[in-house]
Amino acid sequence: EVQLVESGGGLVQPGGSLRLSCAASGFFFSIYSMYWVRQAPGKGLEWVATISRDGITTNYVDSVKGRFTISRDNAKKTVYLEMNTLKSEDTALYYCATDPGGKVRGQGTQVTVSS
Repeated sequence: EVQLVESGGGLVQPGGSLRLSCAASGFFFSIYSMYWVRQAPGKGLEWVATISRDGITTNYVDSVKGRFTISRDNAKKTVYLEMNTLKSEDTALYYCATDPGGKVRGQGTQVTVSS
């Protein structure tokens, strides 16, 4: 059974930083690309970032380019999202997922950016 457990969210002021983690189990983690998606209040799921199975290739939605960094540790079966220069519009429930649409995702971790 696929399990994805996100952590690291919280309340942060605009301009601040957070690092999200996602611990994976129940599947052969190292052969899958991994994704972060988010859902802002009252909106649908939005793809945020992708990392290839070897960690070499990454892609980001335009709104987070230059501010967010996705990475992974295959030995620890963990994917990360480093978020810097956070803005109020980054407020959302963040999920890691095994597909860009977020069909298979964890329970999420809340990120709130507010002064």
